[in-house]
Amino acid sequence: MNRDQFRGASRHIKGRAQTALGGVTGDPARQVRGAVNQVAGGAQYAYGAARDRAEDLARDGRHLAHAARECADDLIEDGRRYAGEARRRGEAYGRRAVRYADANRTSTLLGLVATAFALGWLARPSR
Repeated sequence: MNRDQFRGASRHIKGRAQTALGGVTGDPARQVRGAVNQVAGGAQYAYGAARDRAEDLARDGRHLAHAARECADDLIEDGRRYAGEARRRGEAYGRRAVRYADANRTSTLLGLVATAFALGWLARPSR
């Protein structure tokens, strides 16, 4: 409960007391002042409650933004780790392919010729 809620509730109670006392004593001016204090106290209490809720939402929003940033940082770190692993695997696969091609030049050349022929045959307009 914040200051506005406390003051609003106390003003509302004061207004109810004034209205009741004005009714008992037959003083209409006191009854009107009591009704005004009741309405003003209720409005001040509602303002305090809304302000309190807005502060809660702002605090929750900051918490959610912090959590989202932590998740994003974790995802970025995971992405970097996976990208590094993929690069290392690609380099290792490329080195093995080059070593195989150097060790087996004839079969590599025949494989390239067969691939070029197949691509040319697939690309020609009429089959």
